[in-house]
Amino acid sequence: MENRWLNQLKQLRALATTGLRFAEKAVADPDYPDPKSHYERDRYEEILTIVMAMLADLGDLPVAKLSELLLDQASGYETPKVDVRAAVIKDNKILLVQEKTDRRWSLPGGYADVGLSAAENAVKEVREEAGIRIRVKNLYALRHKAKGAYPPDVRDFYKIFFLCEQLCDADVVPGSEALDAGFFALNALPELSLGRVLEEDLKAAFDCLAADNLEVYFDQ
Repeated sequence: MENRWLNQLKQLRALATTGLRFAEKAVADPDYPDPKSHYERDRYEEILTIVMAMLADLGDLPVAKLSELLLDQASGYETPKVDVRAAVIKDNKILLVQEKTDRRWSLPGGYADVGLSAAENAVKEVREEAGIRIRVKNLYALRHKAKGAYPPDVRDFYKIFFLCEQLCDADVVPGSEALDAGFFALNALPELSLGRVLEEDLKAAFDCLAADNLEVYFDQ
């Protein structure tokens, strides 16, 4: 479970970012003359500055690096990012790809792209990272990253896990975003990229495959 202070700071940052966005719109809108908007904008900016400094201290990161991580969440109404992961199981082994960033292993996946369904994103990620065609069979988990045993993250995520099957017998070939790819047994897993996937996420995929009546896991 995520640190309570980190969770509350992330919520406070989201409130400040959203409030700042609407205050800026009010200042710039000639049809919405509100003299208080300038003061509101200044207050939200001050709150955001304080929160960013506290997050940087908590994560032992420079504020500039923290701002870089959060750049894509810097405007508009802030919402959690969506991370889609595909669990492809064949011959009692599960497909993993080796990430370039930390050289550790994860289920194929990543940020959901606009214009595609969650399942279409899973198909796309497997094709790009492992070079094989798949079919999505079942949604088996919808997780809030902050409630799991993942490392702390200043960003907020919903993680979508799909059970998938390979459509052909082609060998996996790592794409441009992966160093390597292959199938692994649960008792012989490589070092996992824990910010992306936990061993329990892999075990849940096997449980889903074996289940007669699928129950999708979701965080309360």
